[in-house]
Amino acid sequence: MALLEFYGEECSHCHAMASLIERLGEEEKLVVEKYEVWHNKENAEKAAEHDKGLCGGVPFFYNTESKGFICGEASYNDLKAWANGDKK
Repeated sequence: MALLEFYGEECSHCHAMASLIERLGEEEKLVVEKYEVWHNKENAEKAAEHDKGLCGGVPFFYNTESKGFICGEASYNDLKAWANGDKK
């Protein structure tokens, strides 16, 4: 299973999620792989492979096991549910 976050370096919504991602790692021992897409073409292509019209922007979170995703900012509880495969 992989938990993926696609973000933009200058994205304020992405920055707002950073502390929640850190908390998820500390409390749940889950690692979210981060890919900056605004300045990295390879990462943008990787995001497009997973997005397939789901979000079209950042932040975009994708769980490769459950196929669950989150578009934009989310609460910690929603992020945790997504990471555990409970949110689609």
